[in-house]
Amino acid sequence: MLGSFMLPGRATAEGTARFREEADSASGHFREAEGLSVSSLGIGTYLGRDDAKTDALYAASVRRSIQVGLNVVDTAINYRNQRSERAVGAALRESGQQRDGVVLCTKGGYLAFDGGRPHDARAYVEETFLRSGILEADDIVAGCHSLAPRFLQDQIDRSRRNLGVECIDVYYLHNPETQLGEVPRPEFLRRLRVAFQALERACADARIGCYGTATWNGYRVESDDEEHLSLAEVLAAARDVAGDRHRFRAVQLPFNVEMDEAATLRNQDGSTFLEAAQASRLMVFASASVLQGRLTHELPQAVRDALAGVETDAQRALQFARSTKGITCALVGMKTPAHVDENAALAGVEPLSL
Repeated sequence: MLGSFMLPGRATAEGTARFREEADSASGHFREAEGLSVSSLGIGTYLGRDDAKTDALYAASVRRSIQVGLNVVDTAINYRNQRSERAVGAALRESGQQRDGVVLCTKGGYLAFDGGRPHDARAYVEETFLRSGILEADDIVAGCHSLAPRFLQDQIDRSRRNLGVECIDVYYLHNPETQLGEVPRPEFLRRLRVAFQALERACADARIGCYGTATWNGYRVESDDEEHLSLAEVLAAARDVAGDRHRFRAVQLPFNVEMDEAATLRNQDGSTFLEAAQASRLMVFASASVLQGRLTHELPQAVRDALAGVETDAQRALQFARSTKGITCALVGMKTPAHVDENAALAGVEPLSL
């Protein structure tokens, strides 16, 4: 049972517009997407230890990011074994911000542990997912991943409990290309359609607002690569399930100064990924925008010169990601309020035209 402590509602046009006005940011920091005002930067919650200290750091950082004009929060049920979602939930409750001003995103697909890695991972999976009937053995790929509809429905409700919200704004299938290492592409597309059916039901029930795919390799590799995802095929699967009124509205993939394939590689029927996503009017969230910290120092001088007008390499890397045409929001993992303040200073700077 979902408890009465759940925050009602979801991100709305009115709520995010109010957030935008209160943020008092530079022109271009907020973008209109799916009727919402979405900040050009968002906070991610991927890395860190499975401990209370890191929980507290993330909760403080999420609260701070909301205070300084970032209204996108990104997490996943498997991040830090469900602890990141719980830290985000605590931050939302303590932020003082109304639920309808924040765009809350999470992901499902990986079999998540609960709070920490168990001594016997196999026994945990057996007890939690197989004996309960949530999954059958054949539903699990690579020992860790599933797109089975009953599993996704369970994961959505677990995430809602962790986050303390009635509705998740954007729910991603997490790295669905993981399936392609073990199942033929026709079977993968069948599984994708069945997963989308489950996600469309969750939309109809107002448990999620919309859905999409959060990938690592899928949209960044050559079209003949085993893990390649065709956006046209993925969207065709959504249309097969729900017609033109489908709720597949968002994608997430790595995009940064070093990993720029989304803007340069023509692996989508002759178009780049960003061109294809724009043509389909999808929200695009850039992950790894500072490449897990590697782009926060020692950027080449030519890159620094091209991204002038900001003070630090981290800001330059984020300026590149959020300024690239077709990117809705650049996500950056932040575990300290000081890092939030450094990165969120970009809210007061206009994006470039890249």
